[in-house]
Amino acid sequence: MTSLFAAQAGAARTASRQLATLSRARKDAALQAMADALAAAQEPVLQANARDVERAREQGTPEAMVDRLTLTPERIAGMVQGLRDLAGLPDPVGDVVRGFSTPAGVRISQVRVPFGVVGIIYEARPNVTADAAGICLKSGNAALLRGSSSALDSNRAVVAALRGGLEQAGVEAGAVCLVEGGREVTGEMMRARGLVDLLIPRGGAGLIEAVVTGSTVPVIETGTGNCHLFVDASADQQMALEIMLNAKTQRPSVCNSLETLLVHAEIAEQFVPKALEALTAAGVTVHGDDSVRGLDHRIVEATETEYDAEYLSLDLAAKVVAGLDEAVEHIRAHSSGHSETIITSDLGSANRFTAEVDAAAVLVNASSRFVDGGEFGFGAEIGISTQKLHARGPMGLPEMTSTKYVVVGDGQTRG
Repeated sequence: MTSLFAAQAGAARTASRQLATLSRARKDAALQAMADALAAAQEPVLQANARDVERAREQGTPEAMVDRLTLTPERIAGMVQGLRDLAGLPDPVGDVVRGFSTPAGVRISQVRVPFGVVGIIYEARPNVTADAAGICLKSGNAALLRGSSSALDSNRAVVAALRGGLEQAGVEAGAVCLVEGGREVTGEMMRARGLVDLLIPRGGAGLIEAVVTGSTVPVIETGTGNCHLFVDASADQQMALEIMLNAKTQRPSVCNSLETLLVHAEIAEQFVPKALEALTAAGVTVHGDDSVRGLDHRIVEATETEYDAEYLSLDLAAKVVAGLDEAVEHIRAHSSGHSETIITSDLGSANRFTAEVDAAAVLVNASSRFVDGGEFGFGAEIGISTQKLHARGPMGLPEMTSTKYVVVGDGQTRG
């Protein structure tokens, strides 16, 4: 293990012991100080980010990834507000999940406690740096932040500001550490059992797969977002158009944006041309099989693999399906388990869809862009989990804690 990573992990472990005992008032004061410091550092952060963006464009990085990398005054303001919002949320640490007494009179409480040291491995998106640091701090965890090299200058500037805020608030700066170095350092994080308590990967499928399969540290798997929208025969078509456009175009480079449109065959001849008109006007290129391409010549031929794609761009796969059964089967075959939507006026169809579709979030007559920790009222999210253990869906503060049992008696012994 490199001396730098060992030192950072050790500092995080030491800080985690302080964080575990901090009152809510101390943590909230630290979050406000971090927010103040980040707001004050806007210009150096933007300058650092401009260097990252320039390098990315010189290297031919796809525009969707450049968008994820780019910071603006508005996005920094959002990062600052996210920290302030966290300060206003209840502290999960110490919450009693359940409590009861045994027949012997022993009192048992299951209470929320921090994990300790949480490592986050993520690509681009320097806003994740502030979000993850804030959520970890509020939930009593130290954060080891392993951002990608593409955002290195941005992350250095953001972390410098956050650590300055921590020091001003009297909290050990080791509570937030930026892990730098080559791929070998990522491997060290993945094998650092005893130093790192939990890893959370955020990024593309390749990164997530590498962490899930290569780590000896427990992992919460966040997933890519191949999100579907099924327009049922009974759908309000104007509603469907508005939701479709919002889900696809409001911010196409994020994981909860729409990637595949499924249309019931009974309304395909009516709905698909209207959808194509609206999507084309918004700059979206639609990819489809013969069932869709026969309805409009502007639809680009889709290969079978495209139905498994996360475009993260103004591209959309489309398919006509015979009905709800085929829509559910298609989603089961191609979904990444993130967010799946039905537009319908039929309560039976809505109930079947929510029961039969296996995803972290299932929506009825609403845009998948709502599947977000901020929109759920959780504050800035740490990620959206697509696994089925411990946490699933947007992960806010409670999901960043474990539990322990506190057992209190007055001299009882077991017979």
